[in-house]
Amino acid sequence: MRRGDLRDLVAEDLEGLDAVVHLAGLSNDPLGQLNPELTYDINYRCTARLARLAKLAGARRFVFSSSCSIYGSATGDRVTETDALDPLTAYAESKALSEREIASLADDRFAPTFLRNSTVYGVSPRMRFDLVLNNLAGWAHTTGQVVIQSDGSPWRPLIHVRDLSAVFLAVLEAPEATVANQVYNVGRDEENYQIRDLAAAVEKEFAGSSVVYKSLASTPDPRSYRVSFQKLRSAFPDLRFEWDVARGAHELRIAFEQTVLTPDRFQHRDFHRLKQIQHLLETGDLDGSLRWVEPPAAAGSVP
Repeated sequence: MRRGDLRDLVAEDLEGLDAVVHLAGLSNDPLGQLNPELTYDINYRCTARLARLAKLAGARRFVFSSSCSIYGSATGDRVTETDALDPLTAYAESKALSEREIASLADDRFAPTFLRNSTVYGVSPRMRFDLVLNNLAGWAHTTGQVVIQSDGSPWRPLIHVRDLSAVFLAVLEAPEATVANQVYNVGRDEENYQIRDLAAAVEKEFAGSSVVYKSLASTPDPRSYRVSFQKLRSAFPDLRFEWDVARGAHELRIAFEQTVLTPDRFQHRDFHRLKQIQHLLETGDLDGSLRWVEPPAAAGSVP
């Protein structure tokens, strides 16, 4: 196994692979806005290059981890894969551009699939507290307040990381005709929530907590979208989702209690991608292009 910077891959690194599952990149809207041009370079141009190299190396399947965030502001009915895109951030636009570029490579030798993922939640060895449900649960556990940083009205579809992983596996195992150059919204219809509904679910799970609005801006977060997952359900009728937000909040509470999550630990940069990248830039460990100034001691470590 080789670990390294996506920007340094060459075709030889991909030789012998039947499929490439592309998850790498700057991981969310706030981090993407740190340097939008760099976001386009890493998340879009390098993604398109990776797809070309994968095809050149003989990989037939290419599964791209896209995002429902490319729908931007969709205030009407639940959006489908054929609806117009409205990316509002560099991160979201990089996903939309990547989809278009990769799709142009599709032919009878190369079958890309585009998975527009819902917002992920769940426990992991290195927690992400910059994900909305994880963040709300962290606030509830460490302060007793379920802190909402907006007016709570935006809509988001959510999915547990284990259910999302099951979808990626199902796509890899599916007949090529089912997935070749296909776009799928990934999630389920019942898991579309307004942020205030997520906060209510967390408040119910964490006894003694209460919802607190920290920022009542005159205009709400423009990123708001309800999503239809009918196409995924029709193409993969045997796919079963095991998690919902209530069960996810419970899992998070148990994990926090077992690990003794403290307020300082919850806020630590280790668990917030933007904070960590900013720290590494300030210390000089990363240069302005987000490359290591000196490789870290632990082999294969990445920021």
